Amino acid sequence: MGRLKGKGLFLLLILTLVFLAASVILGTAKKTVRTSLACTTGSYSGEFETQYKVAYFEGTKVGIPGKLNDRPPVLGVAADGERFIEVDLSEQKLKAWDAGNLFLETPISSGLPWWPTPQGEFRVWVKLRYTRMEGGEGRYYYNLPNVPYVMYFQNDKVPGWRGYGLHGAYWHNAFGTPRSHGCVNLPIPAAEKLYYWTTPTLPEGKSSVFSSEENLGTRIIIHE
Repeated sequence: MGRLKGKGLFLLLILTLVFLAASVILGTAKKTVRTSLACTTGSYSGEFETQYKVAYFEGTKVGIPGKLNDRPPVLGVAADGERFIEVDLSEQKLKAWDAGNLFLETPISSGLPWWPTPQGEFRVWVKLRYTRMEGGEGRYYYNLPNVPYVMYFQNDKVPGWRGYGLHGAYWHNAFGTPRSHGCVNLPIPAAEKLYYWTTPTLPEGKSSVFSSEENLGTRIIIHE
């Protein structure tokens, strides 16, 4: 009888250890989805920084393009309130709508599964002609100077400091597949058109602009 009782306690101990191990594994798996920060920046000047010559993306050195020659601004035909951007995560596409007309369509690279791009309705809160983005960890570390045509967005659930935005990407050409740390990566020509088409309207001669009640940012709708 005592031996049977001892075996029962031993079995209970084994089951407890298995349960604890499973809890740790599941907890670790949940933590692999990183939702705190995306592509943050510490500079809002929008100016091109000539001191940087090399970028780093996931363990690889990447050459930084020189200062881009902008084309004339692209203006919408409709009032600001009738323009919006649609990001389809399932198709990895972006569409810009201007009074019901398709202004632009382009493939994108949204966030990887463990750095998902948030869904919902947002507004652009700041536009930067260039900025440096740094973040990630381990093999996913990145340091990307002079990221062009940045349009950071936010809403009441996803504050701007978390660093989600639309922007051009010079460090990869895998558009049409998830590739980012949560931002929406765009081919640079498409990013340029959106940058000048969206609001807040950029003052002449300026490289950055924040939205305001008088100069609202364009709506962005992100869905699967």
